[in-house]
Amino acid sequence: MKSATPCSDFAPLPSSCANGSVRRASRRLGQIYDEAFVECGLKATQYSLLSQIARYGQPKMRELAQALVMDLSALGHTLKPLVRDGLVDLQVDGNDRRCRRVMLTPAGQQKYEQARKVSERVSHIFDQTFGVEETIKLREAMDFIASEGFARTLLEQLQTIEAPLPTP
Repeated sequence: MKSATPCSDFAPLPSSCANGSVRRASRRLGQIYDEAFVECGLKATQYSLLSQIARYGQPKMRELAQALVMDLSALGHTLKPLVRDGLVDLQVDGNDRRCRRVMLTPAGQQKYEQARKVSERVSHIFDQTFGVEETIKLREAMDFIASEGFARTLLEQLQTIEAPLPTP
């Protein structure tokens, strides 16, 4: 697994904020999933894209970016290798020529099916290791945190309430 090579018996301290905890956990899971998807020739982020495209059918770029909580330029950058490898196709929307639709090619559908088996295996092991009920709660919490409603509320609160600083 690709990770920093330990140079001592250094043990990281628990994160002091939710953002730090989520980012650290995300990096660790990313490393684990990336290693699992090596056999498919994909990265975890690429599988996530293929999965969302498969779920939505032929989403518009903006819809896909919104579902993944990404901006359009980041989505375009992430899609480039999938387009280059013939797994994804971008086509102008028939109803609005300003929009492009994202779709799996036949090779992309085949790669998605192969990678989905890997994802199911990793998810099963994750559930066994972390606990099924805990996994359900974790997913619900992460989905809530990723929601527009939560983001809007948090940002509104940040703008209207001056939070007291913690005491040292």
